[in-house]
Amino acid sequence: MTTEWVDRRGQVTTFFPSPLACTRMKTDGGSDAAKRRAGERAAEDVEDGFVVGLGTGSTTAHAIRALGRAVDDGLEIRGIPTSFQSRRLALEVGIPLTDLDAVDGVDIAIDGADQVVDEPDTAAHGALIKGGGAAHAREKLVDSAADRFLVVADPSKLTEQLERSVPVEVLPDAHTLAADRVRELGGEPTLRDAERKDGPVVTDNGNLVLDCAFGRIDDPDRLATQLSAIPGVVEHGLFVGLADVAYVGREDGVERRDY
Repeated sequence: MTTEWVDRRGQVTTFFPSPLACTRMKTDGGSDAAKRRAGERAAEDVEDGFVVGLGTGSTTAHAIRALGRAVDDGLEIRGIPTSFQSRRLALEVGIPLTDLDAVDGVDIAIDGADQVVDEPDTAAHGALIKGGGAAHAREKLVDSAADRFLVVADPSKLTEQLERSVPVEVLPDAHTLAADRVRELGGEPTLRDAERKDGPVVTDNGNLVLDCAFGRIDDPDRLATQLSAIPGVVEHGLFVGLADVAYVGREDGVERRDY
């Protein structure tokens, strides 16, 4: 299937999906029980009075629900949601919300990942790919502002080397230029299609998402720098050097990784 996008000048750009790329970027796999254990364990690190970054995704949702139960029991916190989805869930479970402009800092951010490098002997240990839910721009903003960034994941997200397509949020007027620059870097961009509407996915920020397949990523830090330098790129899904701890839920408990 190909996707066509028409810009304001009437120029039509056709995107041909690469066999390496995924148009549906949400990561499947991992039991709900494992995700719940990881999310609930991360929620235990939240203390009274904390400002908490609330990530997006199925594993983080368990942490948000656990925090809601703690608030019911008297825990006083304020949450900063990273997406419409996390905001709606936080309100549903009774977590008071705020935003970055209204606080002096973020004590902890809890967020999931689509892939996590789990190789302690490599420089990329703890590097992430995020953005399966197209919320990575706001997630990176909040996660990078936090004193501690806790990753919650199940074993299906662990990998020796990042190799999933990297989501890149771009301004609508810049999608053609950005796609060309990604190709120059050796990637194959695919405009992410919406699943229940015609046309592309539109982020909470009003932008488009290119899923960029690079195969196995040898140097995530270098690629992150190159993608950030492309004009029109709002944010990419490589999170390098940001995670402090990962809680990996398993069927029989939770493993902790420190970075």
